[in-house]
Amino acid sequence: MNEFGILTPIILFLTFVAGLTLGAIYIMGLWQTVRRLPDSSHPLCLMFASFAVRAAILLVALYFIMGGYWERLAMAVTGFIIMKVLLTRRFGLNKAQ
Repeated sequence: MNEFGILTPIILFLTFVAGLTLGAIYIMGLWQTVRRLPDSSHPLCLMFASFAVRAAILLVALYFIMGGYWERLAMAVTGFIIMKVLLTRRFGLNKAQ
């Protein structure tokens, strides 16, 4: 990505969208875990297993999205953070009560 070609903005936009998707998957997985904790016979195991799976999916996906270019990683992480903020506001504490 050293040269600014016609495909660079398209690739960066797609990595941003991939980051949004990863953020949605991560937060919705967290939301499902929190909803299942009260009914779980082993809530601590559920919490740690859920975190491990969500973190592994996120890290592997970011690694492949990055493809050796920090710009792609930056766009994907930006998308992830934006989706995290949006969904946290949507499903936050005020909505749970």
